[in-house]
Amino acid sequence: MHQDVTPLLSVQLLHEELALQWVVSATPVREAALSQAWFFFQLMSKSMTLHLHNSERLDAPRAQRFPERFVDDISALVCNVCTEITSRYLQDAEFAERLNSSLAFFLNDLLSLMDRGFVFALIRSYYKQINTKLPKAPNPNLLISMRMDLIRIVCSHEHYVSLNLPCGRLSPPNSPSPSISSTTSQSSVFSSPAQDKTVTNMFELSVPFRQHHFLSGVILTELALILEPDVEGVFFLQKKAISTLHNLLCSHDTDPRYTEPAVMRSISYLYLPLIGIVLETLPQLYDFTDPHAQRVRHASSMMDEVDSDGGTISQTVAMAIAGSPLPTVQKTTSFPLPPAPHRPGSALSAESSRNLLVCALWVLKNAEQDCLHRWFSSLSVIQLTRVLELLSLCVSCFQYKGKKAFERINSLTFKKSLDMKARLEEAILGTIGARQDMVKRSRERSPYATQENVRWRKNVTQWKPSSEKTEKSQAERELEITVDGNMATEANLVVLDTLEIIVQTVMLSEMRESVLGGVLKVLLLSMSCNQSALYLQHCFTSQRALVSKFPEMLFEDDTELCSDLCLRLLRHCSSCISSVRTHASASLYLLMRQNFEIGSNFARVKMQVTMSLSSLVGTSQKFNEDYLRRSLKTILTYSEDDLELRDTTFPEQVQDLVFNLHMILTDTVKMKEHQEDPEMLLDLMYRIAKGYQNSPDLRLTWLQNMAAKHTERGNHAEAAHCLVHGAALVSEYLSMIEDARHLPVGCVSFQSISSNVLEESAVSDDVVSPDEEGICAGKYFTEAGLVGLLEQACASFTMGSLFEAVNEVYKILIPIYEAHRDYKKLASVHGKLQEAFNKINNQRMFGTYFRVGFYGSKFGDLDEQEFVYKEPSITKLAEISHRLEEFYTEQFGEGTVQVVKDSNPVDKTKLDPNKAYIQITYVEPYFDTYELKDRVTYFDKNYNLRTFLFCTPFTLDGRAHGDLHEQYKRKTVLTTSHAFPYIKTRVNVMHREEVVLIPIEVAIEDMQKKTQELAFATHQDPADAKMLQMVLQGCVGTTVNQGPLEVAQVFLSEIPEDPRLYRHHNKLRLCFRDFTKRCEDALRKNKTLIGADQREYHRELEKNYQRLRDALVPLTSIKIPQLYSDLLPHTSARDSLTRTSLRRIEG
Repeated sequence: MHQDVTPLLSVQLLHEELALQWVVSATPVREAALSQAWFFFQLMSKSMTLHLHNSERLDAPRAQRFPERFVDDISALVCNVCTEITSRYLQDAEFAERLNSSLAFFLNDLLSLMDRGFVFALIRSYYKQINTKLPKAPNPNLLISMRMDLIRIVCSHEHYVSLNLPCGRLSPPNSPSPSISSTTSQSSVFSSPAQDKTVTNMFELSVPFRQHHFLSGVILTELALILEPDVEGVFFLQKKAISTLHNLLCSHDTDPRYTEPAVMRSISYLYLPLIGIVLETLPQLYDFTDPHAQRVRHASSMMDEVDSDGGTISQTVAMAIAGSPLPTVQKTTSFPLPPAPHRPGSALSAESSRNLLVCALWVLKNAEQDCLHRWFSSLSVIQLTRVLELLSLCVSCFQYKGKKAFERINSLTFKKSLDMKARLEEAILGTIGARQDMVKRSRERSPYATQENVRWRKNVTQWKPSSEKTEKSQAERELEITVDGNMATEANLVVLDTLEIIVQTVMLSEMRESVLGGVLKVLLLSMSCNQSALYLQHCFTSQRALVSKFPEMLFEDDTELCSDLCLRLLRHCSSCISSVRTHASASLYLLMRQNFEIGSNFARVKMQVTMSLSSLVGTSQKFNEDYLRRSLKTILTYSEDDLELRDTTFPEQVQDLVFNLHMILTDTVKMKEHQEDPEMLLDLMYRIAKGYQNSPDLRLTWLQNMAAKHTERGNHAEAAHCLVHGAALVSEYLSMIEDARHLPVGCVSFQSISSNVLEESAVSDDVVSPDEEGICAGKYFTEAGLVGLLEQACASFTMGSLFEAVNEVYKILIPIYEAHRDYKKLASVHGKLQEAFNKINNQRMFGTYFRVGFYGSKFGDLDEQEFVYKEPSITKLAEISHRLEEFYTEQFGEGTVQVVKDSNPVDKTKLDPNKAYIQITYVEPYFDTYELKDRVTYFDKNYNLRTFLFCTPFTLDGRAHGDLHEQYKRKTVLTTSHAFPYIKTRVNVMHREEVVLIPIEVAIEDMQKKTQELAFATHQDPADAKMLQMVLQGCVGTTVNQGPLEVAQVFLSEIPEDPRLYRHHNKLRLCFRDFTKRCEDALRKNKTLIGADQREYHRELEKNYQRLRDALVPLTSIKIPQLYSDLLPHTSARDSLTRTSLRRIEG
């Protein structure tokens, strides 16, 4: 047996002899071998494989598998082949490319058979020879292209990941179809590769990184070199380098061995320096933010500052890999690199930029969060800003385009083959370099591949498709649309995850204020792009968390961020997707809540939301009013269910804001429908202006619009008040900017003109700062603008004969003119004041007031609403009734409008639902006793009016009038929401109080009225004898003296049986006593005023008075003993009759 084996051992092995003879062969033989190099390389690798199998050396250490002599021969052979490639690429580019490809596949095979370090040394030797030729090469791009082809083929090895992680200690799952010796080639891969690395080394293309990850280091270095800004005219090389990396990452995702997240995290360590490379390349990337902008992006302003810690990637990196032992390399590359915003360089195409961004996102997605966290914490503000810029570009790049966009692109782009053969070629070999004969052949570049994709035909380096597709099938288009949508969602979710890591990194650092604003800007950008519902849900969640943790970012620092956020949220509140609306509503609600918790109000959010809605309604084509209303209702529900803030003013403020937004939406639409209804049109304009209460610029615009509309209709008082409100609004914000002594201090300075003006106060819950960007930026929010508004108000007040108000306005204007020494204006003002004062004593007539109630579904929002209308002076009830009836008849149709003739309460159940009912009642201003002392003049009694009175007589059996003991009276006091005159001519009735007088109370009121008339006529100065005699005649004259006497006989002749009427009986008795005293005083006064011709008339009045007094004495002398005892203790329960005089029914 031993004798049989010995001869075999002396036999030379095929692969050894082949390597030896190839190295030592003469030129003709070597030339022939090189022309078919793919065959001999493959033959050699097959022989080596069989040898290891037959000799049972597959489990032997790789360094001991082959003799040293053979290893030297392989080294020499590879060196010779490299020399041939570098020396002949100019004369015969196709031959050099074919030989380069054959060598690449041979090295790929050697990685499975020989010692990995030895093969890496061969690759290093190859790089050294290529790089030595590059500086003097007339066409270096071709050499670089071949170098890329080689590393691409080598990296297509099935155990590429294992080959890159020599320091690991855990093995991955075996390959699904392992090659020979695949088990030993993997050599443990998935332990934590960062255990012995610093964070800096992990993200730098540094010596430690290249030591641990040789192949990925070479690929990333190639990419960094070709993307250098000073490299020009390498568009195709850039595309090839990016495609190499892109396809490699795709292969990791599709490899079933790497499905576990922990495994992918370990693989991601191979590509961490890619982030720095992409960040340095930002200025060269395609600008996806604006389809009409220039293709190349320019660096952000932040990049103007240079960080001296970094160094520029150069050829020395590749030389370190190619020619120098790895431990001795001194030059390293790290992000950031010196920025140069306008440096020259090759701009990347949209496709290449997109693929490069995909690669960056792949790394960010799979990298361990703690690793990213530690890296971000090591970056400066400028560096983090560039990271955010990268994320913004990713958001702009990866947004869903939709089916229509794809169909449009598909119809415009040229047709090319996308079959699986071409895809496989590109994945393995990539696209061909810039060959010299490309122009000569005049055909498109085709990717390298074998004709049948088998290893035995490596001499065939091109595959020509037999035909190209003329158009995509429907299934392909649907697939492309689906893939694009999924890609957009995935990319944006990766951006979102990265943003959250950045937030966690900087939240406790000094960089927080500088970085968080950028984070929110990226979020806002993503909200403005077309996104999937899934992404938006996560985005809103992150946005809510960010605002919750750092509210000062929105509410104290940057107004623009708050404005943008409100606009984005409102836009999504009108989304047709329910889940998106829900999340957007939640974000908007929490934004309000957060703002409220800071200062017990959410003024800024109110203002920005209101302004955003105005912008949205006016500009957005996709805006859906109905969906937005649903979202507003959702927000209202959130506030109602918020138990924590239930006892604060927050729910009420939310309700007010939601109501305002509803009104803006509704009124904007309705204004077009009510152009012919002046009251409704002004109501709508009023509601829109009120909706902009926290948006001063917009509110002022609408106030001026209302003033113009009032002027058209001749309502000069209302127009003046619109201008006064506008001036007060401007004054309020001017006082917040500057404390000027000559300027009004705010709305309170205008209170003497109108009590309503306080609603313009900025000291309410809606305080906003006028120095915020975009706030109070109009021309009227200046001192000159304030003066202009007040001068216009004076003109309108003058035209409305409200001369007292003119005086009050000039009290504000005069100090301003004095401060500017504008004596010409002062002279003019005083002249106008003289004219106004001279006209005050002239006869003037102000408005007439009517209460108008609307009943019936035909009125819509007006149903069951009641208003006080201000009509021109001396307007009769019949006039306004005819006007309103005629207008609404035209609107609803003949026979549908009916005017209710009486002023009794309307019972809706008795009304015809198909008709519209209008109840109109004359009302007059009503003043409490304490008010009368200040309301002396005719102007006083017709200005700043809020309460109005009308009386309705009735009896219990339904008749309007009856005997004295049957006569009841209903006094209705209406309180309006604002005082007249106001910025509109009809004002809602805010409060209604009904006072029902029983018969004895009616009698008391009548006697009090007569007594007051007597007192007024008696003490009038100058005295008016005619007026006094007229009043006396009505009280004691022979023809009517039965009136007071009859009242006394009916109610005072007997003590009432009901104890509850005792006090009324006593009050009426005292009224008559006062009445007789006033009659006596009036007669005494009249005696001093009359002449001789009236003495007889006066004696007759005295006789009548004496008879009346004699008749009243026994009636007014009756006292009720119980009133002077303790028989009626005070009780807490007081019904309508236990009060001093009146029964009140509030409504």
